Amino acid sequence: MKLIGPFKQIVTLANLPLRGKISDDQIDIISNGGILMDNGLINNVGDFKTLKNNNPDAETVIIEGDQIALPGFVDSHTHICFGGNRANDFAMRNAGKTYLEIAESGGGIWSSVQHTRNASEEELLKTLLERIHFLISLGITTIEIKSGYGLDVENELKMLRIIKKAQSLTPSKLVPTCLSAHLKPRDFEGSNQEYLDYILTEILPKVKEENLAERVDIFIEKSAFQPEESKAFLLKTKDLGFDITVHADQFTPGSSRIAVEVGAKSADHLEATIDEDIEFLAKSDTVATALPGASLGLGEKFTPARKLLDAGAIVAIASDWNPGSAPMGNLITQASILATFEKLTTAEVLAGMTFRAAYALSLENIGKLEPGKKADFVTFKTDNFQNVLYNQGSLNAENVYIDGNLIH
Repeated sequence: MKLIGPFKQIVTLANLPLRGKISDDQIDIISNGGILMDNGLINNVGDFKTLKNNNPDAETVIIEGDQIALPGFVDSHTHICFGGNRANDFAMRNAGKTYLEIAESGGGIWSSVQHTRNASEEELLKTLLERIHFLISLGITTIEIKSGYGLDVENELKMLRIIKKAQSLTPSKLVPTCLSAHLKPRDFEGSNQEYLDYILTEILPKVKEENLAERVDIFIEKSAFQPEESKAFLLKTKDLGFDITVHADQFTPGSSRIAVEVGAKSADHLEATIDEDIEFLAKSDTVATALPGASLGLGEKFTPARKLLDAGAIVAIASDWNPGSAPMGNLITQASILATFEKLTTAEVLAGMTFRAAYALSLENIGKLEPGKKADFVTFKTDNFQNVLYNQGSLNAENVYIDGNLIH
């Protein structure tokens, strides 16, 4: 048994609901609290002195000065396994070039595919671990990572194997997702449908055989895959035993409805979601994941998070860290900015980066500080937990614990 404390404040999030809006007065704060852990799990959270008196044999770690503790953050949508750089895309976009013009000049997703294919496994692993380390330094203890810059059997498997290898080299929890259906590669001779069939017959069986991912994603958009072919593909991936998630409603509406209809774990982006589909999402168990990093990177409007929450949806917030549309990677900064524009409460933002994001990944043993959950938490050197979002990402995490072990 190990006891850590006393913390000025512990924000457990234990009493907050899975779906819908949350007011800040619903947050329970434990003052002068401690976290009692056993074998990587939380045994109890409460008054530090009481826990110490009731557990005299527990190893005690004393926290000096004012610190607060929060559940470890969850980034439920990233593309951080990639090669190359698309700074020129960003510059061209800001200079007024369109998506098509950038793609025709050698930029866009296809540029990242070429860089990733050409990168060595050693290079991809090194840069992936560097990005994971950065996320951990923010207090992010669980990270979803997609493939999708390989787009053929050899390179999609290369990416997923590297993610699997990275899991053995980092204490953070990595959740791999197969995004072979990112777009049809330019060197594939055949239709969209033929490429989706190729994924189903050539890529996913090998992913399953090597246990490289339990989740499949698809980008439904005019520039990628169309609604009906995407729906059929998703249903077939479910038949193969995969959980599914969807890049939905980024530029045009309609695909979030497909995500709900096929039972997707989450529909991510949603910048273009219309009111009737907000209601449809809110009545489902599909998590609506806002990706403010993409809105910032592309200069597009934000996900209508306020409307989604008011309608009763499960809303998560993730970074979408990728080399093109969302290169920042700082989830805390992005979530703070989203809160400002969408008028989200602190409770809603914290829930969106913890247990609601964990739910999108089918992980229910993280995201709250309560008995039986994993002892994943982050501390900040401050006397008020509100300062984490108030400082918009500039208040650095002091310590990060995963499975009860100090790792940062």
